[in-house]
Amino acid sequence: MSENSSGDSLQAYVCLGSNCANAEEMLARARQGLAALPHMRIGASSSIYRTEPQDYADQAWFFNQVIELFPDACWTPCSLVDALLDIETDLGRVRSTDPALRFGPRAIDVDLLLFGSTRSKDPHCLVPHPRLTQRAFALVPLLDVAPHAVIDGIPASEWLSRLLYKKDGQRIFQ
Repeated sequence: MSENSSGDSLQAYVCLGSNCANAEEMLARARQGLAALPHMRIGASSSIYRTEPQDYADQAWFFNQVIELFPDACWTPCSLVDALLDIETDLGRVRSTDPALRFGPRAIDVDLLLFGSTRSKDPHCLVPHPRLTQRAFALVPLLDVAPHAVIDGIPASEWLSRLLYKKDGQRIFQ
C-alpha cells in the first residue's frame, strides 16, 4: 500500500550533501533533479546545515539538507535509489575506488533515508539508511521536515538524543 496511516501519500526522505567549492549550488541542482523525476512531488525542505565531516576528517565541511518526497505508487526504494544515483552521476559525482576515501570529499551525495515505513535489506537499497541513526547531520534536518519520523520503531528525536553532537545555529558538530 502506498499510503501512510493518515491517508496522505507515501513520504520518502532524502539527504543531500556536498563539500565542493560550489556546494550550495550543487544542493540546488540536486533539488532540481529530484523535482524533475516523473511521478514525484517535492514536499518540505529543511534548512541547509554546515556539518563537520564524518569518518574522514581531513576535508572541507559539508552542506547538508533533507528533502521530503511524495513518490507515486510506481516507485520502490530500489527504483528511487537508482534515480538518486543517476542524479549524482549527472552532477559529476565520481566514486573513489580507494576504500579510505569512501567518506571523503564529494561534489554531491543524494541518499535515501526513509521510504514510508518500508524496510529493505537489499544491499543496493538499504532502507532505512544504515547509518541514519548515527548521524546528526541527517537526523537534525530530517526532524526539521518530519518531526514525528520513526526509525525502526523509535522516534528520530530519540535517536538524535542518543548522539554526542552540538548544534550551533546552522552548524552541526559531531
